[in-house]
Amino acid sequence: MAVLEARGIDVSIAGHRICSGLNFRMGPGECWGLLGANGTGKTTLLHTMAGLRPLDGGELYLDGRPMARMARRAVAQRLGLMPQDSHDPFPTTVRETALIGRHPWLGNWQWEGPRDMALAEAALAEVGLAELAERPVNTLSGGERRRLALATLLTQDPEIALLDEPSNHLDLHHQVRLLERVTARSRDAGGTLVMSLHDPNLADRFCDHLLLLFGDGQACLGPARTVLNETTLERLYGHPIRILRDGERRAFLPE
Repeated sequence: MAVLEARGIDVSIAGHRICSGLNFRMGPGECWGLLGANGTGKTTLLHTMAGLRPLDGGELYLDGRPMARMARRAVAQRLGLMPQDSHDPFPTTVRETALIGRHPWLGNWQWEGPRDMALAEAALAEVGLAELAERPVNTLSGGERRRLALATLLTQDPEIALLDEPSNHLDLHHQVRLLERVTARSRDAGGTLVMSLHDPNLADRFCDHLLLLFGDGQACLGPARTVLNETTLERLYGHPIRILRDGERRAFLPE
Protein backbone atom coordinates (compact mmCIF):
# COMPACT_ATOMS: atom_id res chain seq x y z
CA MET A 1 0.00 0.00 0.00
CA ALA A 2 1.19 3.52 -0.78
CA VAL A 3 2.20 5.45 2.32
CA LEU A 4 1.79 8.83 0.61
CA GLU A 5 -0.68 9.17 -2.23
CA ALA A 6 -2.03 12.06 -4.33
CA ARG A 7 -5.34 11.72 -6.11
CA GLY A 8 -5.89 14.41 -8.70
CA ILE A 9 -4.31 17.22 -6.70
CA ASP A 10 -4.21 20.81 -7.91
CA VAL A 11 -1.59 23.11 -6.39
CA SER A 12 -1.00 26.80 -7.09
CA ILE A 13 0.60 29.83 -5.48
CA ALA A 14 -0.07 33.51 -6.21
CA GLY A 15 -2.20 32.52 -9.20
CA HIS A 16 0.55 30.36 -10.69
CA ARG A 17 -0.43 26.75 -11.37
CA ILE A 18 2.20 24.29 -10.14
CA CYS A 19 0.42 21.04 -10.94
CA SER A 20 -3.02 20.07 -12.13
CA GLY A 21 -4.70 16.71 -11.56
CA LEU A 22 -1.45 15.17 -10.28
CA ASN A 23 -1.55 11.54 -9.19
CA PHE A 24 1.24 9.62 -7.48
CA ARG A 25 1.71 6.69 -5.12
CA MET A 26 4.86 6.61 -2.98
CA GLY A 27 5.66 3.35 -1.24
CA PRO A 28 7.98 2.04 1.48
CA GLY A 29 11.65 1.85 0.53
CA GLU A 30 11.32 4.32 -2.36
CA CYS A 31 13.40 7.44 -2.90
CA TRP A 32 11.77 10.14 -5.03
CA GLY A 33 13.56 13.11 -6.54
CA LEU A 34 11.69 16.35 -7.29
CA LEU A 35 13.24 18.35 -10.14
CA GLY A 36 12.32 21.64 -11.77
CA ALA A 37 13.76 25.00 -12.74
CA ASN A 38 13.77 27.89 -10.27
CA GLY A 39 10.27 29.14 -9.54
CA THR A 40 8.41 26.04 -10.74
CA GLY A 41 7.05 25.35 -7.25
CA LYS A 42 9.15 22.53 -5.80
CA THR A 43 9.08 24.03 -2.30
CA THR A 44 5.37 24.82 -2.53
CA LEU A 45 4.60 21.25 -3.59
CA LEU A 46 6.70 19.79 -0.77
CA HIS A 47 4.96 22.00 1.80
CA THR A 48 1.62 20.93 0.38
CA MET A 49 2.61 17.26 0.58
CA ALA A 50 3.49 17.88 4.23
CA GLY A 51 0.00 19.21 4.86
CA LEU A 52 1.21 22.76 5.54
CA ARG A 53 -0.68 24.34 2.61
CA PRO A 54 -4.24 23.71 1.44
CA LEU A 55 -4.89 21.98 -1.86
CA ASP A 56 -6.82 23.71 -4.62
CA GLY A 57 -8.33 20.37 -5.54
CA GLY A 58 -7.95 16.64 -5.08
CA GLU A 59 -6.85 14.80 -1.94
CA LEU A 60 -3.65 13.67 -0.25
CA TYR A 61 -3.64 10.38 1.64
CA LEU A 62 -1.27 9.30 4.39
CA ASP A 63 -1.34 5.54 5.04
CA GLY A 64 -4.65 5.42 3.18
CA ARG A 65 -6.27 8.15 5.31
CA PRO A 66 -7.11 11.69 4.10
CA MET A 67 -4.30 13.81 5.52
CA ALA A 68 -6.52 16.89 5.89
CA ARG A 69 -8.66 15.03 8.44
CA MET A 70 -5.75 13.81 10.56
CA ALA A 71 -4.43 15.54 13.71
CA ARG A 72 -1.21 17.44 13.09
CA ARG A 73 0.62 15.50 15.81
CA ALA A 74 -0.32 12.21 14.14
CA VAL A 75 0.92 13.52 10.78
CA ALA A 76 4.20 14.76 12.31
CA GLN A 77 4.87 11.36 13.88
CA ARG A 78 4.73 9.78 10.42
CA LEU A 79 6.01 12.55 8.15
CA GLY A 80 8.79 15.10 8.54
CA LEU A 81 9.91 18.08 6.48
CA MET A 82 13.42 19.49 6.21
CA PRO A 83 12.82 23.06 4.98
CA GLN A 84 14.99 24.87 2.48
CA ASP A 85 15.84 27.66 4.92
CA SER A 86 16.42 27.55 8.67
CA HIS A 87 15.62 30.34 11.10
CA ASP A 88 16.83 30.55 14.69
CA PRO A 89 14.72 33.12 16.58
CA PHE A 90 16.03 31.93 19.96
CA PRO A 91 19.62 31.39 21.16
CA THR A 92 20.01 27.62 21.28
CA THR A 93 22.80 25.10 21.06
CA VAL A 94 23.27 22.55 18.31
CA ARG A 95 21.99 19.75 20.58
CA GLU A 96 18.92 21.75 21.67
CA THR A 97 18.06 22.46 18.04
CA ALA A 98 18.32 18.78 17.08
CA LEU A 99 15.99 17.91 19.97
CA ILE A 100 13.25 20.05 18.38
CA GLY A 101 12.69 16.98 16.21
CA ARG A 102 11.25 15.14 19.24
CA HIS A 103 8.38 17.61 19.78
CA PRO A 104 5.75 15.49 17.95
CA TRP A 105 6.48 12.63 20.35
CA LEU A 106 6.28 14.61 23.60
CA GLY A 107 3.19 15.56 25.59
CA ASN A 108 2.43 19.04 26.90
CA TRP A 109 5.21 20.23 29.23
CA GLN A 110 7.00 16.89 28.85
CA TRP A 111 10.82 17.00 28.86
CA GLU A 112 13.02 14.91 26.62
CA GLY A 113 14.03 11.56 28.08
CA PRO A 114 17.08 9.32 27.61
CA ARG A 115 15.78 7.88 24.32
CA ASP A 116 15.18 11.36 22.90
CA MET A 117 18.68 12.44 23.88
CA ALA A 118 20.16 9.27 22.38
CA LEU A 119 18.37 9.88 19.07
CA ALA A 120 19.66 13.45 18.94
CA GLU A 121 23.23 12.42 19.74
CA ALA A 122 23.14 9.68 17.11
CA ALA A 123 21.75 12.09 14.50
CA LEU A 124 24.45 14.69 15.21
CA ALA A 125 27.12 12.02 14.91
CA GLU A 126 25.62 10.84 11.62
CA VAL A 127 25.94 14.29 10.04
CA GLY A 128 29.36 14.96 11.57
CA LEU A 129 28.31 17.54 14.18
CA ALA A 130 28.77 15.55 17.41
CA GLU A 131 31.76 17.65 18.47
CA LEU A 132 29.74 20.87 18.00
CA ALA A 133 26.80 19.83 20.19
CA GLU A 134 27.36 22.67 22.69
CA ARG A 135 28.02 25.35 20.07
CA PRO A 136 25.45 28.16 19.68
CA VAL A 137 23.57 27.70 16.41
CA ASN A 138 24.28 31.27 15.31
CA THR A 139 28.02 30.48 15.13
CA LEU A 140 27.60 27.75 12.50
CA SER A 141 28.48 28.10 8.83
CA GLY A 142 25.79 27.70 6.17
CA GLY A 143 26.86 24.14 5.45
CA GLU A 144 26.94 23.21 9.14
CA ARG A 145 23.49 24.71 9.61
CA ARG A 146 22.22 22.62 6.71
CA ARG A 147 23.61 19.47 8.28
CA LEU A 148 21.96 20.42 11.57
CA ALA A 149 18.60 20.74 9.82
CA LEU A 150 19.04 17.19 8.57
CA ALA A 151 20.03 16.02 12.07
CA THR A 152 16.83 17.57 13.44
CA LEU A 153 14.79 15.60 10.91
CA LEU A 154 16.67 12.39 11.74
CA THR A 155 15.97 13.02 15.43
CA GLN A 156 12.26 13.29 14.60
CA ASP A 157 12.64 9.82 13.04
CA PRO A 158 9.69 9.94 10.61
CA GLU A 159 8.99 7.08 8.22
CA ILE A 160 8.31 9.59 5.43
CA ALA A 161 10.90 12.35 4.98
CA LEU A 162 10.51 15.38 2.69
CA LEU A 163 13.82 17.19 2.08
CA ASP A 164 13.85 20.58 0.39
CA GLU A 165 17.20 21.01 -1.38
CA PRO A 166 19.21 19.03 1.20
CA SER A 167 22.48 19.58 -0.68
CA ASN A 168 22.29 23.40 -0.46
CA HIS A 169 25.42 25.07 0.98
CA LEU A 170 27.26 21.74 1.11
CA ASP A 171 30.61 21.05 -0.51
CA LEU A 172 30.99 18.08 -2.87
CA HIS A 173 32.17 15.69 -0.15
CA HIS A 174 29.28 16.47 2.21
CA GLN A 175 26.71 16.39 -0.61
CA VAL A 176 27.61 12.83 -1.56
CA ARG A 177 28.29 11.62 1.99
CA LEU A 178 25.03 12.90 3.47
CA LEU A 179 22.85 11.81 0.56
CA GLU A 180 24.43 8.36 0.71
CA ARG A 181 23.64 8.10 4.41
CA VAL A 182 20.13 9.47 4.32
CA THR A 183 19.05 7.34 1.36
CA ALA A 184 20.64 4.18 2.80
CA ARG A 185 19.07 4.84 6.20
CA SER A 186 15.63 5.34 4.67
CA ARG A 187 15.79 2.22 2.49
CA ASP A 188 17.16 0.03 5.30
CA ALA A 189 14.27 1.09 7.53
CA GLY A 190 11.68 0.69 4.78
CA GLY A 191 11.00 4.42 4.83
CA THR A 192 9.97 6.77 2.04
CA LEU A 193 12.17 9.67 0.98
CA VAL A 194 11.27 12.65 -1.21
CA MET A 195 13.84 15.35 -1.92
CA SER A 196 13.97 18.35 -4.22
CA LEU A 197 17.28 18.72 -6.02
CA HIS A 198 18.87 21.09 -8.51
CA ASP A 199 21.43 18.64 -9.87
CA PRO A 200 20.05 15.89 -12.14
CA ASN A 201 23.27 13.95 -11.57
CA LEU A 202 22.50 13.64 -7.86
CA ALA A 203 18.92 12.68 -8.69
CA ASP A 204 20.10 9.98 -11.08
CA ARG A 205 22.58 8.65 -8.52
CA PHE A 206 20.33 8.51 -5.45
CA CYS A 207 16.69 8.39 -6.58
CA ASP A 208 14.75 5.46 -8.00
CA HIS A 209 11.70 7.58 -8.94
CA LEU A 210 11.41 11.17 -10.18
CA LEU A 211 8.72 13.84 -10.30
CA LEU A 212 9.45 16.65 -12.76
CA LEU A 213 7.66 20.03 -12.63
CA PHE A 214 7.69 21.93 -15.91
CA GLY A 215 6.39 25.25 -14.62
CA ASP A 216 3.17 25.30 -16.64
CA GLY A 217 1.07 23.04 -14.43
CA GLN A 218 2.28 19.90 -16.16
CA ALA A 219 4.39 17.20 -14.56
CA CYS A 220 6.13 13.97 -15.50
CA LEU A 221 6.83 11.12 -13.11
CA GLY A 222 8.08 7.57 -13.13
CA PRO A 223 11.22 5.45 -12.69
CA ALA A 224 14.38 7.58 -12.75
CA ARG A 225 16.08 5.58 -15.50
CA THR A 226 13.07 6.15 -17.76
CA VAL A 227 12.16 9.73 -16.92
CA LEU A 228 15.67 11.20 -16.93
CA ASN A 229 16.80 11.76 -20.53
CA GLU A 230 17.86 14.56 -22.87
CA THR A 231 14.32 15.36 -24.00
CA THR A 232 12.79 15.76 -20.55
CA LEU A 233 15.77 17.63 -19.12
CA GLU A 234 15.94 20.08 -22.03
CA ARG A 235 12.23 20.77 -21.60
CA LEU A 236 12.65 21.03 -17.83
CA TYR A 237 15.51 23.53 -17.83
CA GLY A 238 15.14 25.14 -21.26
CA HIS A 239 18.74 24.34 -22.14
CA PRO A 240 20.47 21.74 -24.36
CA ILE A 241 21.69 18.74 -22.37
CA ARG A 242 24.33 16.17 -23.27
CA ILE A 243 24.60 12.73 -21.64
CA LEU A 244 27.98 11.08 -21.08
CA ARG A 245 28.14 7.40 -20.17
CA ASP A 246 30.69 5.41 -18.20
CA GLY A 247 29.40 1.87 -17.99
CA GLU A 248 26.17 2.00 -16.00
CA ARG A 249 26.83 5.54 -14.78
CA ARG A 250 25.47 8.59 -16.57
CA ALA A 251 26.45 12.26 -16.39
CA PHE A 252 24.18 15.09 -17.54
CA LEU A 253 26.04 18.15 -18.81
CA PRO A 254 24.73 21.45 -20.19
CA GLU A 255 25.88 22.17 -23.74
